[in-house]
Amino acid sequence: MNADLPRQDLMAGPPATRLPEDPAAAELAAGESPATAVRHHPASPFAWAAMAEQARDAGADDVTVYAYSRVGYHRSLDMLRRNGWKGHGPVPWEHEPNRGFLRSLALLALSARAIGETEEWERCSEFLRDSSPAAYDALLGQAG
Repeated sequence: MNADLPRQDLMAGPPATRLPEDPAAAELAAGESPATAVRHHPASPFAWAAMAEQARDAGADDVTVYAYSRVGYHRSLDMLRRNGWKGHGPVPWEHEPNRGFLRSLALLALSARAIGETEEWERCSEFLRDSSPAAYDALLGQAG
């Protein structure tokens, strides 16, 4: 073994994925409506998570919440892949730009359970726990 080469921990797993800033997050924080944020940034996980949360909080049908959160989830997967994610590994809650994905995933899990899609609930809640135990605790801890 060459002592000059850096050692790689083969058991460490993939590195954490840290998404870039999502411009919709700033617009939403400034009071922009989720629908307007989606129109400005249709690929934004933050905007779609906000749409799902707004629908849920307004008492919308669970199917509507499911649809919005599923769009946010799929937009998130696209963004994760563009930023080096290989289908698994940590996506830390502590990194603020990751929260659009993590919120979309939690909302998808909850709305899947609400419409009786048990396998989707189990898959998504486990995916959330695997991606970020802190996000799981923050978003599903009481619901899990």
